[in-house]
Amino acid sequence: MKTGIEQLQKRNKKKLSALDKYLIFCFTVIILYTIVGVVFQWVTGIELSTSLTVGVYGFFGGEITLLAMIKRLKLKKGDE
Repeated sequence: MKTGIEQLQKRNKKKLSALDKYLIFCFTVIILYTIVGVVFQWVTGIELSTSLTVGVYGFFGGEITLLAMIKRLKLKKGDE
């Protein structure tokens, strides 16, 4: 027999959706790229390719925007 605390913990445990996991992945890539870029420039004195930087931020920033739109439309559709 489970105690009341164990039952509450089981109810409060939520699984992350695929959208949430991908959102975490996108933010992680952006943060890691920024850290690596700063350290690389500090150690070598050479700046990372601006085209690569624009591409990484543009791609993952766009993905985050699209994920936010998907989430918002799902919530809006669920309210109706």
